[in-house]
Amino acid sequence: MKKIHIKKGDNVYVNAGNDKGKTGKVLEVIPSKDLVVVEGVNMISRHTKPNAKAPQGGIIKREAGIHVSNVQLLDPSSTAANPVPTKVGFKVVDGKKIRYAKKSGEEIK
Repeated sequence: MKKIHIKKGDNVYVNAGNDKGKTGKVLEVIPSKDLVVVEGVNMISRHTKPNAKAPQGGIIKREAGIHVSNVQLLDPSSTAANPVPTKVGFKVVDGKKIRYAKKSGEEIK
């Protein structure tokens, strides 16, 4: 299993697939399958029976996983109007390994 450079809570840009060009926040990372679940991206319809969560039942829209190779981290210095995807780099600062955006060199929180 390879290391995934994207973590829960990161803002990402979708660079392939039906939702190409969209941006969103990572809700979940599934490293065993190399998938990430991104808010508002790759929406699917689930037909559910009535239960405690959905007493009415019916068709529920939710996000499905998207392969990690189809998303790129957004540069923290980019604006919402002009999102700039970037690669992730690692460096050691004061004995701690941190992630940084390769485009701007800015640290990723």
